[in-house]
This record gives sequence, structure tokens and C-alpha cells, in this order.
Amino acid sequence: MSSTKDNLSEKEVLSYLDSLSNWGRWGKEDELGTVNFINPEKVKKSLSLVKDGVSVSCSRQISSSIRPDMKTQAIRYMVDSGEGGRKALEFIGMVFHGNSITHIDSPAHYFWKGKMYNNRPADLVSSREGAQANDVEVLRNGIATRGVLLDVAAAKNKKWLDAGEEIAVSDLEAAEKLAGIKVQSGDVLLVRTGNYQRLLETKEVLEISKEPGLSVAVTPWLHKREISVVGSDTANSNNSNQYQNISNPFHVISLVSMGLWILDNANLEELAKVCEEKKQWEFLITINPLRLKNVTGSPGNPVAIF
Repeated sequence: MSSTKDNLSEKEVLSYLDSLSNWGRWGKEDELGTVNFINPEKVKKSLSLVKDGVSVSCSRQISSSIRPDMKTQAIRYMVDSGEGGRKALEFIGMVFHGNSITHIDSPAHYFWKGKMYNNRPADLVSSREGAQANDVEVLRNGIATRGVLLDVAAAKNKKWLDAGEEIAVSDLEAAEKLAGIKVQSGDVLLVRTGNYQRLLETKEVLEISKEPGLSVAVTPWLHKREISVVGSDTANSNNSNQYQNISNPFHVISLVSMGLWILDNANLEELAKVCEEKKQWEFLITINPLRLKNVTGSPGNPVAIF
């Protein structure tokens, strides 16, 4: 199993922009991207995975407190409170992109050479209007499908992966073998590195580019498996500046070329425990972003149900 950079040349990485493109696959007006892989039959089949009625949150807590796991704190302003008031009202503001808050990235989050997913001009995301295409509001009906946890840290017999450690295809397939499952079309794939557990135990906050995570070399595998959403307990941005002409290639290729939605900063620790207890690494998962119009993503609370 590879635990280091896959030594892809920049030319090879850039070739993925074309070879893995889903532009036009679901029509020129499409904004859902890989969520199109979730059809009614997939949803109904996924519902059959619920046997015990046990639900598990896959989100980190959002807090206005200053603490290691909240590098970007939410701002809470109490408009009214119980200190003399008759009710409580508050304003909450946050920058959810980054490596603190559990959130989903829409295909409007990244661009390449003036374009975003499905050949739309990047300037449709403007300072004044926000994302006028490919925004998170297209997920207004939510996601309900089969979720799969691939615990790469466990497959490598580690508490957590090392700083900067890249996950290769062989690592994903080893985790599949350990779990006795195979990632299928329409799945939400969750990849555990153990990085959040490291943070909770050691209080060490890695720079976003030094977090362990998926190598850009796994994108052809993700494309072939036709997953709907890829998520991890990191920001999926490790070694984001290792190439001269393309920054954060995993995000660029996934979001811009594939239209693959990305779930960042999930909390997979309780889920990993439940999966191990039940010896079951597949489950129904629901993801329901806020209906934020013209916004490039949303904080959320993905829930796995067994």
C-alpha cells in the first residue's frame, strides 16, 4: 500500500481534467453533477440497510469558542437573551470553507481557466451576486443513499495517518477488503484518516496542506466507481500546492471536471466505532444542506442510519 505521493507528473494530473470530465454527461443544463448517480432505485435499496434504527452524526460541533478543533470560529451575537429579556434570539455567522467546520462543497467552489463544472463561466460566481450557477441550493431535496466507510487508518493498522500522508487506490481497496464491501455507483464514500481523533487527543492542528488525505491519483478510481459524494475527516486538500500550475488538484478535478460533491471535515470517529461494533461498514446516509441561494456550499450534519 502506498503512503506517499504517487509521483504523478503535472502533465498527467492536468490530463485528468479532460479524461475524467462529466461535462455534458447529464445535459448542458445539469448542475447536480455526480448526485445524478443517485436514482430512485438506489434510494429504495439504501433504505433496506436500516435494521436497528440507530443513527450517528458525522458532523463536528460548530462553536463560537476558541479551541483547537475550531480554527475558524463561528460568530455568535445574542440579539436577546434571558438576562432581562422575554426570549432568546441570536445571529450566527461563519466561514464554513476551510478545515474546521463540516460542510459540503458545491461545484461552484472551484474553477479552472475561467470555467467551472459543465462549461459554465467562472464569473457567474461574482462578488455581488454570489454563485448564480452550480450553487448548493440545487441540493434542496437532500441526499439519501448508501453510505460506505473506508477506514484507511484501521486498514493500515494505525491510530491515525501521518501528516501529509497520501491515500492511494491500493489503500482504498485494502480498506474495502477489510470491510468486506465494494464501493458502488451512487454511494457516498467516507474515508477515515483518523486526523480528527489526532486533533482531539493531541490538540495538534495541522496546516490544511499538511493534513493526510486522498491523493489526486485516486480521482480516476472515484470516477470509475461513480460515487455521488466523497467525504473525509480532513479538508481533502493535502499537498495542495505541490504542482506549479494547478493548486489543490483534488478539488479542481473533482469539482470542476467531474462535478463530484465533496464533504470536508467530517467527524467519523463515532461512526467508525459503530461500524466496528456491528461489523457493518455500509448504511443509509442523509445529507441535507441548508437552502442557501447563490452559495458555494453549506455547513451540514450528515447522519448515518443503521
